[in-house]
Amino acid sequence: MQILIHVLCSRGPSLRESIANDIRLERHGLRVIREKQPGRAPGWMKLESAELVRGVLNVEWDTPSSVLTARVITRGSTPSPIVGKFINYMLGRHRRRVKAIITTQA
Repeated sequence: MQILIHVLCSRGPSLRESIANDIRLERHGLRVIREKQPGRAPGWMKLESAELVRGVLNVEWDTPSSVLTARVITRGSTPSPIVGKFINYMLGRHRRRVKAIITTQA
């Protein structure tokens, strides 16, 4: 099952890089497992749960539209735990930049 999460943000620096460099990310139960082209567009990163929750988030930042896109991938399990962790993290750490969060099933 795949779920797409679109986070519409205010203009500013890459939110993907902010997440990748956040020292408090693991406090919210997430960690970076891979990152491609840090500091360059288009870059991406993969997040996973720091706990025993299945699933991975593929995260990309689109500068012109200021949209952070996270694609949640799980195999045979419900993606809600990792989706909840990600949304709680976004609202807890980046609330000022977040304008809307939209989720859709792909």
